[in-house]
Amino acid sequence: MITLSPTLARRLFIAQQRLAGPRPRPTADSLLSVTRDIGCLQLDPISAVARSHLLVLFSRVGAYDPALLDKLLFGDRALFEYWAHCASIVLTEDYPLFSPLMRRPDWSDHTRAWVKQNEKLKRYILNAIRKRGPLLSRDLEEDGIHPEAWVSTGWTSGRNISRMLDHLWIGGKIMVAGRDGIQKKWDLSERVLPDWTPRHTLSERERERQSVLRSLRALGVGTPRHINYHFTRGSYPTLKRTLDELEAERKIQRVEIRDDGETWPGAWYMISDAVPALERLSNGDWLPRATLLSPFDNLICDRNRTELMFDFFFRIEIYVPKAKRQWGYYVLPILHGDRLIGRVDPEMDRQRGVLTVNAVHAEPRAPAVGGDVRGAIESLAAFLGASEINYNKRRVPSVWKRSF
Repeated sequence: MITLSPTLARRLFIAQQRLAGPRPRPTADSLLSVTRDIGCLQLDPISAVARSHLLVLFSRVGAYDPALLDKLLFGDRALFEYWAHCASIVLTEDYPLFSPLMRRPDWSDHTRAWVKQNEKLKRYILNAIRKRGPLLSRDLEEDGIHPEAWVSTGWTSGRNISRMLDHLWIGGKIMVAGRDGIQKKWDLSERVLPDWTPRHTLSERERERQSVLRSLRALGVGTPRHINYHFTRGSYPTLKRTLDELEAERKIQRVEIRDDGETWPGAWYMISDAVPALERLSNGDWLPRATLLSPFDNLICDRNRTELMFDFFFRIEIYVPKAKRQWGYYVLPILHGDRLIGRVDPEMDRQRGVLTVNAVHAEPRAPAVGGDVRGAIESLAAFLGASEINYNKRRVPSVWKRSF
C-alpha cells in the first residue's frame, strides 16, 4: 500500500485539479481540457465578482476571454448544462454518463406527484418549445391551463413554469440552448446536442464505475464519502461494491495518509493511472502557484474535506447578515502552493471598472508572501477588466501590509 504525507496528498489533489504547474495558454482547447480534468464547472447566479464557473477557469488558466466558453457551450456544443455537483457545465462527450440519470431522475415523491398532476402544463411547454423555441421562461404563460401550484418552502413556491422547466431539464427533455444575460433559453434536447454526441447506452453499473473513476481522478486521493460528493454528486448507489470491483481490477488502489505517525481515518483510494503523477511529485516535480478561488471551486466545494486536508474552515456568508459576517459577502480563498493561506473579500463595479478589495485576511501562521497575494488580486483584476483596484488598507493583515 502506498503511504502519503498530508503534503503529498494535498499536492496530488491540487495537481489533478490543474492548480499547479505552468498555466496553459488561455485558449478554447485549454478551457475544454481543464473542464475534462476536473469534471464539471458548478453554476451559481451570484456575480459580485464574476460568475463562479468563470472564476474556476480563471484560477486554472489565468485571464481568458469568456466568449471562448460561450462558443464551447452554445456554438461548438462541446459543453452543456446539467446536474453534476449541482447545476453545472459538463462535457458533451460525457453524455453517456448523464443520460441514464436523465432517464431515471432522482425526484422526491412530492415532485413526481406534482409532475404527474400537471401533465397538461408539461405538454404545453414542450409543444411551445417545439414550435417556437428556443424560449425564455417569460415567453411561456400558464393562462388557461390552471396547473396545480408548486408548493415549497423555497423561492420557487408558486413558480409553476420555472419548476416544470427544471423538471423537464433534469429529465433530459430540454436543455439550455443559450442565455439572455443569466436567463436561460430553453430548447428541445435533440436540437441542442450536436450530431456527434455519443449516444451509446451504459448500464447503471458501467455508468457508476466510470463516474467513480472520474470523481477519484479529479480528487487525487479520496474516501468513499469524498467520491460520493464529487462529480455526479450522490449518484453512486452501490459505491462500496463498485470500489471493491475497481480495486480487484487494479484500476484503483488503497492508500494511507500518515501525519506525524498517525494514520488518517477511513479507507482512502487513488486511481492507479495517477501513480506516475504521484511519483513525479515525490521526486520534487512541484511548481506551485498563487491564485484566488471561487467559493464554489471544485478544490473546496466539499467543506469537510477542505477542513481535513487544508486545515481551513470555510463557509459562504452570502446569507449571513452583514453585521454578523466574519469574513465578507463573497470571499475568495487564497491558494498559495499547497496551502490555503487566507481570504480576500472583493467586489467588482463593472460600470466604473473598479475592483474594491474590502478586506484581506491571513490564516494563522500564513507565510510572508504579500507580494504573491497582491499579484493574485491584480491577476483577477486583469481578468475582470478592472482599470483600478481600491484596497481597504485598514483591513490588510500585518504580515502582508508592506505589499499593499
